[in-house]
Amino acid sequence: MHDLQRYSAISGKMPREMVLLRGYGCGWARCTFCDYHLDRCADGAANFALNRRALGQVTGEFRRLEAINSGSFCELDADTLTLLEKICLEKQIETLHVECHWMHRGKIPALREHYAAHGVRVRVRLGVESFDYDFRENVLHKGIAERDPAKIAAGFDECNLLFGLPGQTAESMRRDIETGLTHFDRLYLNLMTANSAPLQPDAAACAAFREELFPLYRDHPRIDILLENTDFGVG
Repeated sequence: MHDLQRYSAISGKMPREMVLLRGYGCGWARCTFCDYHLDRCADGAANFALNRRALGQVTGEFRRLEAINSGSFCELDADTLTLLEKICLEKQIETLHVECHWMHRGKIPALREHYAAHGVRVRVRLGVESFDYDFRENVLHKGIAERDPAKIAAGFDECNLLFGLPGQTAESMRRDIETGLTHFDRLYLNLMTANSAPLQPDAAACAAFREELFPLYRDHPRIDILLENTDFGVG
């Protein structure tokens, strides 16, 4: 996955720059719907060379940067993490958004504290996908061993929800959205895109999302909707 688009500038509801970095690989990598973890490399020096080019495009225009890496922030090489911090300071980034799997949640407080010492606020996004425990764990295999949405949200600021899957309905998807709005500051609603993973989109669920939920939530100030997984300009 060397030819992916790895930088974009987003001028929508929450203007920001975004970089898609490459890490050592998702430490979980068992989700039945996901093949993003294939964007990985065991060679830290090669990762850094790739990531340096992406980070070199950051201008600081919006004072907000989102750095994702098909995994968790702690799965990036040390040189990339050092450069990310340097870029945030040089470009006067005020808010840094990163992603983190539930399994690495214990590493978030130190990251927040480290950046706060430099005047940078860190916002952390969790891939929840659904608050239906049985669906999330037995179908999606997310690896979040907690049923209570409030406890899931503890330590996180934002979450991904995934729609358009077999078994989902307009009612179940709306329930997930409303639960997410209750417990997280911001939501990212992702409509499932066909990929190489075992679980593929369901036409009826996708249609229900597009026809019933997209019109309802597309202008919500705390929600971003991706009808295609490259809608943010990276990937």
